[in-house]
Amino acid sequence: MEVVYWEGQRLFLLDQTKLPHQTTYVACSRYQEVAEAIYSLKVRGAPAIGVAAAYGYALAAFNYRADPGLPLEQFLDQAERELLATRPTAVNLRWALERMRDAYLNIQEKSLDNIRSVLLEAALAIHNRERKLEEKMADFGASLVPPEANILTYCNTGALATAGWGTALGVIRAAHNQGKSIKTFVPETRPVLQGARLTAWELHDAGIPFTLITDNMLGYVFLHEGIDLVLVGADRIVANGDFANKIGTYGLAVLANYHNCPFYVVAPSSTIDLDLEEGKEIPIEMRDPREVRELGGQLVSVKNCAVLNPAFDVTPHHLVTAVITEKGVLKPPLEKSIRRSFDEEGVQR
Repeated sequence: MEVVYWEGQRLFLLDQTKLPHQTTYVACSRYQEVAEAIYSLKVRGAPAIGVAAAYGYALAAFNYRADPGLPLEQFLDQAERELLATRPTAVNLRWALERMRDAYLNIQEKSLDNIRSVLLEAALAIHNRERKLEEKMADFGASLVPPEANILTYCNTGALATAGWGTALGVIRAAHNQGKSIKTFVPETRPVLQGARLTAWELHDAGIPFTLITDNMLGYVFLHEGIDLVLVGADRIVANGDFANKIGTYGLAVLANYHNCPFYVVAPSSTIDLDLEEGKEIPIEMRDPREVRELGGQLVSVKNCAVLNPAFDVTPHHLVTAVITEKGVLKPPLEKSIRRSFDEEGVQR
């Protein structure tokens, strides 16, 4: 199922807030609608929102009309700022928008029709790149999965989160397709239940055995179910290997470390931000208190009580067994292996 696709002059996004009970698409004719879809979690997951934002930037060029007299460059800059402001933690969003801006700057003297065509091609290229990289990550990660394994994952890291094959869930899918006997434990992932609603749906659809658990069962599962490895995604990995992921990941990493269980992070290189040295520099998105006070729109707590609702937490690098990217399996010391993975390609970031 396509999570993101372009048709005519509109972008279609699978509305993940309606899953698993309804499969509906949001049709975006304006870039502002793409920004709203990203903010409201209709499209979510670091790679997927990067892809959606790239299309949103291209859509802004199709939205542009010269009549008001606003230069195209200013109009695209405004679109970039609005798209970037939707989710501050995931660096893939910034990465994709920077590449779209570079694509525009290379052809800014061309006609508007030509600019629109080139920007759409650039967005399609970013989308196709993600698909190819995720298949590489899946193969690297599957090589680390034993022939029989109980795997614990977290949040949603499949096709829904990436607009492609998936990151951590892509590894699980690849291992299953290789004939390995695996069982996946899926925490519900409060407060908006990405595990219960999305990961369980994807695994069921793929025919991969899984068991749904509540978030507060993690200790019990480690103690009684014999977890062989943990696979999670990431929204931003910084230079020393610290990383931000869905709130609750840090506690999961501590439990894995205590139980001597390998803890792997699966993410494309576009998730790595070498501009930040340590995890404490990562901006953490704070979301609407109603996500915690309510469940399915129904109030379950005291009305208007104080709520702390960070969307992400930061896991220190010393709890990470390895980071799996399309470049390979990056092992500790992570700061050196991350830098080396970019230096080998002559990439300066």
